[in-house]
Amino acid sequence: MKPASLINLATFQAGWFACVMGAANGYPWFGPLVITGIVLLHLKLWERPADELRLLLVAAVMGFTFDTALVRTGWLEYPNGMMVAGTAPYWIVAMWLNFTTTLNLSLRWLHGRPLLAAVLGATGGPLTYLAGARLGGLSFVDQPAALATLAVGWGLVTPLLVSMAQRLDGTTQPVAQHA
Repeated sequence: MKPASLINLATFQAGWFACVMGAANGYPWFGPLVITGIVLLHLKLWERPADELRLLLVAAVMGFTFDTALVRTGWLEYPNGMMVAGTAPYWIVAMWLNFTTTLNLSLRWLHGRPLLAAVLGATGGPLTYLAGARLGGLSFVDQPAALATLAVGWGLVTPLLVSMAQRLDGTTQPVAQHA
């Protein structure tokens, strides 16, 4: 794995833990602060950052919509970070941005593999929410319904985001690797 991909994977994990642990401990702003730095660094590395930024914005809207639907169904509850009651918290939207930074780097191997992307999304999506719940970042009101919806949702969203990442790729390599 290339150094940029390893750094991307490490910053993704750091952002994920910052969001979940911040929310679990009453500091929902901490994770988005960390992810803002990750996203700014990510955008600085690309030749065409506007393309990556479009991808990030689309993912943020998708994430907000998807997680708000889960909140509104009553299947998930978040302890804090909602700017408007009944919607997804801002820190979960930051996590969607964080995930999206991996699509053209550490998860580039999913490009052109929609079935594999769907399987990864259908398994990995629900598992990350389970982990987040165990750490106190969210709670399941109806765990079976939520997990089934997460599996279907992430199974559909992941290949869609991967396909969009291919089209909106800022370049095939980060600028730092061209030197």
